[in-house]
Formats: sequence, structure tokens, C-alpha cells
Amino acid sequence: MVTPSSHEVTGLLRAWSGGDRAALERLVPLVYAELRRIARQCLARERPGHELETRELVNEAYLKLVDASRVAWQDRTHFFAISARLMRRILVDFARSRHYLKRGGGARDLSLDEALTLSTGRDDELVTLDEALNSLSLVDARKGQVVELRFFGGLSVEETAEALKISANTVRRDWKFAKLWLAREMSHVA
Repeated sequence: MVTPSSHEVTGLLRAWSGGDRAALERLVPLVYAELRRIARQCLARERPGHELETRELVNEAYLKLVDASRVAWQDRTHFFAISARLMRRILVDFARSRHYLKRGGGARDLSLDEALTLSTGRDDELVTLDEALNSLSLVDARKGQVVELRFFGGLSVEETAEALKISANTVRRDWKFAKLWLAREMSHVA
């Protein structure tokens, strides 16, 4: 399969934003493999035997993206960043709906490195990370975006820099700071 050019995807995103529904139909096959990669990455951090499968997570995100047709898509990276954010929200909402975390009951102390690998993949850890990330975003929105793009979106330092229109060095500094901040924040949840 030929990888679509960034220019081609960006053009279709902008056409879709402009109201061209046919652009969405041409866009989906071009971005589906990348959406599956993001979904697999998100689900790999979940607990074993998670009820959602890659296809289902992509489909849920797709349904939300269709409703986001009025978004002024900047480019391919922006699209995948929003997609990753949607998948994060879907997984967190799913975890909350399954009642795996009862507001502090049974939550264990979790280091950021554990959360970033989510080796046990439990829903309560995802909810804890989500709450800490939301707190970080209130303090410094850009650092929250860096974590979201790198961790949930699987974007490289360079792709994150492109998406946020900042330098790669700034992304590295923000990533380092955010990991320390989140580790401290998450250590209070016990």
C-alpha cells in the first residue's frame, strides 16, 4: 500500500472542513492505517482482555471525527493529534463507565514511568493518568498537549513540534518537565 502524501491528506482535510463530504470519503482510506496504529498503541497500554478492540476504537473515533467536520484542520499532524485525543477520551470514558475506579478506593501509588508503560494496563491507572494530565493542562496547556501527542498519539518529538508549531528542543524540555510533574501529581493518588 502506498503511503499518502502529507499534502494530499492536508488537502482533503481542508476540503472536508469546507463542507465537501466527498473529501471525507476519499480521506478515510488514506488515514485508516495510521488511525489503527494509534488505536493499537492506545490499547496496548490497557489491561489484558480489554473489551474494546482496535477496529472498535477506530470506529468510535471515526464517529466523533465525522461530527468534527467544522474543525479547521491545519494539516495531517493536527488531524492525527485530534484523533489521538478522541481515542484517549473514548478509553477514559469507557474505563469510568466500567466503574473500575471508585474515586480513590483501591488506587495505588503509581510512578509516571509505570503510567507511561501502563504495564498492568488497568482502567484505574488510565483514569489516574487522565486526571493528572488534565491538571497539568490547567497549569500549562502546551505541556499537556506534548504529553497527549507523544504518549497517546505516538507522535515523535519532531511531529509533536510540527503539530504545536514549536521547536523540537522545546518539546524535549516540556516532555521532561511534564513527566516529572505528572509523577509528582500521581504520587498523591493513593
